Amino acid sequence: MTQPHSCCTHQLPEGYVPRHHKEVDPAYDHFLISPEPLSLDRACALVREDDAGAISTFEGTTRGTFNGARVIRLEYEAYDAMARKEWYNIVSEARSKYHLLGTVMHHRVGEVAVGQTSVIIAAASAHRADAINAVHFLIDSLKARLPIWKKELLEDGSDAWKQNETIDLSVHQPVLDH
Repeated sequence: MTQPHSCCTHQLPEGYVPRHHKEVDPAYDHFLISPEPLSLDRACALVREDDAGAISTFEGTTRGTFNGARVIRLEYEAYDAMARKEWYNIVSEARSKYHLLGTVMHHRVGEVAVGQTSVIIAAASAHRADAINAVHFLIDSLKARLPIWKKELLEDGSDAWKQNETIDLSVHQPVLDH
C-alpha cells in the first residue's frame, strides 16, 4: 500500500520515511575545519548520489581588496568543538526546511592567500530549489553562527579581526512544493 507524503507528491510505502527527512547523519552530512586546501570536487563527490537531481555549491575565496585596501591574506581561527556542535544545529535546521540528501560544510583555518578557497558549502537534493535554497541558508548560518574568526592582513601592514556577520536568517523560507 502506498501513501502520499506530506512534503511532496511521491507515493511511498506505508510507514516509509524518505532519507531526505532523517536527522543529521555523518554518512551524508560532512563537516571539516582544516588548515589544508579545500576541494570543491571532493565536496561534490561527498554528496553525489543517484537520487540527487541537484547539487548546489558555494565556494568562498579570499579577494584581493577590501574597502579599497589591498589584502595580502586572511587568517582564520576556529573553536572546533563548539563549531561542530553549532554545525549540527544548523544542518538540523536545514534538513527541517529543505529536502536534503546530503550536505557539506568545509572551512579553512590558518593562512589563506588571495585567490584561495576559505569555505565550501554543498547540498544535494532531488530537486534544484531545495539544494539552491539550502546552500544559501547554510552559508548565511555559518557566517552568522559558527565560532570561526577571520583576520584580514593588508598591504599597508595593518590588520583587523572581522566580526561575524549579522544576517536575518528568518528570510530563508522552506521549499515545500515538490
